[in-house]
Amino acid sequence: MTAPMLEVEGLTLRFRTPTGLVNVLDRVGFTLQAGETLGLVGESGSGKSVTALALAGLLDARAQTQARTLRFQGRSLLDSRGEPDTAAWQGLRGRRIGFVFQSPRRALHPLRTIGDQLQQVLQVHRGLKASAARQEALAWIERVGLSEPARRFKAHAHELSGGQCQRVMIALALAGEPELLIADEPTTGLDVSTQARVLDLIAALARERRLATLLITHDLALAAQRCARIAVMHAGQLVETLPSRGLRDGAAHPYTRQLLRATPQSAATLGDLRSVHGVLPDLTRTDLPACRFAERCDRADARCHAQASPRTRLTGPHALACWHPVQFVHPPLPIAA
Repeated sequence: MTAPMLEVEGLTLRFRTPTGLVNVLDRVGFTLQAGETLGLVGESGSGKSVTALALAGLLDARAQTQARTLRFQGRSLLDSRGEPDTAAWQGLRGRRIGFVFQSPRRALHPLRTIGDQLQQVLQVHRGLKASAARQEALAWIERVGLSEPARRFKAHAHELSGGQCQRVMIALALAGEPELLIADEPTTGLDVSTQARVLDLIAALARERRLATLLITHDLALAAQRCARIAVMHAGQLVETLPSRGLRDGAAHPYTRQLLRATPQSAATLGDLRSVHGVLPDLTRTDLPACRFAERCDRADARCHAQASPRTRLTGPHALACWHPVQFVHPPLPIAA
């Protein structure tokens, strides 16, 4: 059996602060297959972006990251302490794993031209000579749908619109010919029509190269349209993973159901549009419940506060961590640790 492109189990993250350690990620785990698009969704502040940064070893010295399993194409990316292996990641970032960051204008170098930045990627990660890198950079500018490639090649980020900057970020992420693309809120700040064009571009390039794609978004409806599977995060915990085609009728975690009721497209069939109860818990607290959704959940009891639910499988690829799922067709089956 072919190994997953990315395999994560037991990912935890803590930040050192002047007042002590803050437990940000709690035993996060998922897999991503070659050619698959997985949507990582949840409210702003639920831990989606920091999960990607932790996986890539892009957090600063305040972060303590550990995992039971972190593999890329079957190769472990952990050192003997269970922490991300910096040396292993150095050979993957940009070359085999591409990133599209939030706020593309801020992610681009303000003093270097678009062409310079693309050429650097091509020379460092693909070993092209300067002349070949220039031609390939121009080709990528055209490939991502920017007009007048020669003019864009000489432009700086401040001379481009938000949508154009995002297209440049996609070119930078894919020019190294990666096998895995991590796209963190790639449509933030873009108008609806530009959002659709950017997502269409990512999808087309992913199909062309059979890329595995981790799409991070707070928009559940967008994830359902664009992803084969959806992983739902709340306050640093992964609460449910399921196929997008079964999202509306099959979601079993109370948080996922509340997210659906807060989505106009789903609320039309599920009932009145409602906001998610309460707010995300303060992760600096020392008395967080075992299930971090418990204080917002009308199904929670003392067990939810005291004991973490094991991750269980309902049917096929549908799994969740909840003592009191909203509905399931078959008895849940424990997933081996």
